[in-house]
Amino acid sequence: MHDPEGYPQAIVGRAEPIDVRRLAPPSPVDGVDYLWRVRWDVAEPYEQAVVPQPRVHLAAEQGRLLVHGVIPRLFSRTLVGTGHVLGASFVPGGFHGYLRRDVADLYDRLLPAAEVLGVDDRPYADEILAPGTPDETMAAALTAYLQEVGYDPDPRAEEVRAVVAHAEEERSVTRADALASYAGVSLRTLQREFATYVGVGPKWVVQRFRLLDAAAAARSGDDVDWAGLAVELGFSDQAHLVRRFTEVVGTPPATYARQVGDAPAG
Repeated sequence: MHDPEGYPQAIVGRAEPIDVRRLAPPSPVDGVDYLWRVRWDVAEPYEQAVVPQPRVHLAAEQGRLLVHGVIPRLFSRTLVGTGHVLGASFVPGGFHGYLRRDVADLYDRLLPAAEVLGVDDRPYADEILAPGTPDETMAAALTAYLQEVGYDPDPRAEEVRAVVAHAEEERSVTRADALASYAGVSLRTLQREFATYVGVGPKWVVQRFRLLDAAAAARSGDDVDWAGLAVELGFSDQAHLVRRFTEVVGTPPATYARQVGDAPAG
């Protein structure tokens, strides 16, 4: 099975001092898109940042499995010495089958998995975080934890996932009401369903994907017509794109493009 590609445009900067891999689970896991692993060995503290997407993550770090709800701001960690982290990235709507309540309850929160899912995460975290643990062993342990928690399938979650995928793939979708029309429901209904399954509203989802499109353009190494791209991505003008991009990524898009160019992001 090939390793999944993930979303390199969401990783801010070059990520040069660290080893980032996307891993496929040892067997299919309900709701999980891919596993991600980070290893580092740095002489000086190194800060790595990621632009959050409309996804919940479960990560082995700090001696626990921690549930990361969708956060509104740039996510960053300072890496020191030698270590590693393993996480699971859930498809939008995928964590609902484990949580069994509104995913919006996790918005902007970081919680121990045992508190959220009712199964002690510490033995699994100990196995994953032991020094020198191979990727395959870590992946098997995280998969085993989710299997112990158990998953309740929900057909509507799959339908909402398809709506989120449409927002991601179609750059012409720049408004939440357009996404509701695609889904065949009212905007109010879509807002309720996104709170239940995704954890954030459709407006947030659409705007975040369009900002990630701008980040991908910055990483491309091509000359970018930022004014034209702003209009294409649904921003009122270039200044609006620059303001929102800077709020989320931490630097204006043209500056970011000069910093990273076409550098690989892990």
